Formats: sequence, structure tokens, C-alpha cells
Amino acid sequence: MDELSARAARLVAEHPRTARLHRIGTSRAGAPLWLLSIGHGSRHTLVVAGPHANEPVGGATVLRLADRILADPRYTDDADVTWNLLLCLDPDGARRNEGWLAGPYTLGHHFRNFFRPGFLEQPEWLPDGADAAALPETRALLDLQDELRPFLQFSLHGVDIGGGFVELTDDLPGLAPRLAHTASRLGIPVELGAYDALYWPVLGPAVYRVPPPRRGGLAAALTEAAVESTWFPRHRQGTLTAIVEAPMWGVVAVQDATPPADRDAVLRAVSRTLRHDTRLLEGVLARIRPQLSAAPDAARLLAPVDDYLLVWPGLADAWDPGTAAAADRPLPPLSTAHLTALRIAGRRLVLRTAGLLHRLLRATGHDPAGALPDLDRLIDAWCADCHQAFGARWIPVARQAEYQTRVVLSAFDLAQRHARVRARSGEPGWGAEAAVPMHRE
Repeated sequence: MDELSARAARLVAEHPRTARLHRIGTSRAGAPLWLLSIGHGSRHTLVVAGPHANEPVGGATVLRLADRILADPRYTDDADVTWNLLLCLDPDGARRNEGWLAGPYTLGHHFRNFFRPGFLEQPEWLPDGADAAALPETRALLDLQDELRPFLQFSLHGVDIGGGFVELTDDLPGLAPRLAHTASRLGIPVELGAYDALYWPVLGPAVYRVPPPRRGGLAAALTEAAVESTWFPRHRQGTLTAIVEAPMWGVVAVQDATPPADRDAVLRAVSRTLRHDTRLLEGVLARIRPQLSAAPDAARLLAPVDDYLLVWPGLADAWDPGTAAAADRPLPPLSTAHLTALRIAGRRLVLRTAGLLHRLLRATGHDPAGALPDLDRLIDAWCADCHQAFGARWIPVARQAEYQTRVVLSAFDLAQRHARVRARSGEPGWGAEAAVPMHRE
């Protein structure tokens, strides 16, 4: 985090007339929320990095994006646009992931040092609606959206295992082929059946439309992401939001659109495995929970563990053919890519939980129940399965950031073109409200 803000400050020093860096808020732990603004246009684009603590690629992307924007006036002066790059929305959570950020970039090292807060502490989510948002990071982002009224905003995310994809709050014709071209050039697999968007409309290969927000419980938030979030408060005023996902470990099979040989057999196996792994981790947690109170900040580290274990049984039932849950909400037609994404999701959930428990035990400094060796065996076995069953391979950070940068600029270019077409036709477009000058410090 310190390096990210220092590099942004150096960039501003090199371009004092074009770039500004100012603080828009403060995190719960007192860390500054820095906004890097480039250009002086009357229309605004907002890019949010680090919305999830375990997804650091957005920080590298915003710096690369800033370099591209500063080097090409088509993105600023010629377009009458100011770019606003939020360096990290959750700096407190990001610091908790620093244990793996310097490498080695192995799945085992990643998950043993993994952190992601519980659902109620993720600043992009609005479980009680925007008016009741309590986290200071969330309030800062909502206030920024109200001030800028961006015609286009991006939320930069990272997929730990899988492929790249984009989620949109409105259609952006032409993005899918550009996404495919960029991914192919950089050797990034694209998710043709993303787990996050399992029930969502498909706008094109690896491009999905986010459904309108609805009130839902924790299960819906963790498995469907179709609850209220900071993606939507300005949607009715013409803001288009794009959630850009870049993979850390790529899996080629997530782009296999062929029909599966035996869909139901795979679904039953995935559900059975998830139930089995849930029981294993519930048993470990029951053994060690009494001693976890000694861990620093134990409640915050246990919250995501309890969240995951709470929703897994229902998730397994939703995927299992023949269960009442599956009958109540039938799965859409599934390709091999969908089934691969579901298999990966099951593995990812248990690896995250095992990693959090491993981290908690290390923080206590003692292990009277002898659970650490058991957790090590589980993490090693599940990571080996990710490599052997899925062929997961590390994608260098520079390539992840370049992919995300190109997707953002492609979406910006398309949004500009469609806005001009709509303006000529007299049709209201994105950013139809009058622009408001940005507050400058």
C-alpha cells in the first residue's frame, strides 16, 4: 500500500498540471483513501481498485492505466474527460494480504496468507442499502460517486483461480470481441461460464449483465452477488458500471464451451465433495475454536470462516440434481466451462477457509489440538488438485495488469462511441445528467 501511494505521488510530481492526488476519506484503521485524478474534463470516469482485500491486481492496473492516459490526450482533453483512480478501497484488508504479495507465487503460500473480511465488512456491498451504509470506506465511495456523477465506472477485481470476464450493469455492444482479442494476445483464459454470473444474462462470451439489485441474505450475497452494491446507486442517473475480473492462476478449461458428457454426474460429485470438505473443516474448527480467542483480532478473522461454513450446505444442495433446492431454482444450460467453474468454486471456498484457520492458529502461537498439520495436509492436497485436475498456472502480475488495463480502455472507447451515436439520435445515454466540476484540493 505504501509503495502504491508513493508511486502515485511521484507520477503527480512528474505531471503537476495534469494529475492530482488527494485524500477522499479514511479507513477504519486510519489509512488514507487516495484518489489519483488525471485531466480536467467536465465528464468523469471512476476506477475503483482493491474493492476486495485479496484482489491486489487493481493497484498495479491503476498505475499502468495512469501512464497510458497521461501519454494519450484522446483519453482526457480530446474526450473532455477526467479520470479518477481510487488506489485502494480496502487498504486495511489489503495490508492483511501482504504476507503473500512478495511471493513465492504458489497456491499454498497464497492461501496460507489469505485474508478476505466477512460479508458485512466488504466495502462494496450495501446489505442495508446505500442510506444505511456504515463503513467509512463505503461512505467515502458513495460520496465520491455523488460528487463526480461518473458516466462510466470500473471496479477492478481478481479471480484467484480461473479466467477473466466482465460484468456490466448495461449492455456495451462490441466489448466481447475486444475482450476475447485482448485475452488471446496475452494468454489469459476467459470464463465462458463464470460462477459469479451463473444465473445472469449473457451479453457475449465472458461478458455478463448484472441483474438489478435485490434484498437477499448472506447466501445470495456470497453465491450470486445480486444484492445491493456500490455498482448501482447512480445507475438510474446514467452511470454504466463494468466489473473487470483478471485471473491470478489461469485455467484453460473455463473457456471450453462444449457440452459436458455427463452434466448431472459432475454436479453430484461437486456437491458431494463440497459437503465432505465442509464436514472436515467444521470438525477442525470445533477442535480449535476455544483457543482462537487468543489470536489478535480473532473475531474479524473468524467472520469469513463462519460466513463460508454457513452457506456451503445450501450451495451444495443448489448444485445437486434431484434436491428440492435445485428444483426450486433450476440451473441454466451448462457447458464444460460452467462445470469447471463450479468445481473450482468448491475448491476455492474450502482453500480460503482452511487458509484462514491456518492463519488464525499461527497468530495464537500455540496449537494444543494439533490442527496445524491437519490443515497443512488439506491445503497441500487441495492445491495439488487445482494443479492436477484444473491445470492452474500462475499468470505474472504485469500480464494481469496489462489485460485489465486494455479491457478498461476498450470499454471506455466503446462507451464514448455509443454515447456519440446516442447523442446524434437524440437518445439519452450514459452520463445524461449535467456534469458537476470535481472538487479540487
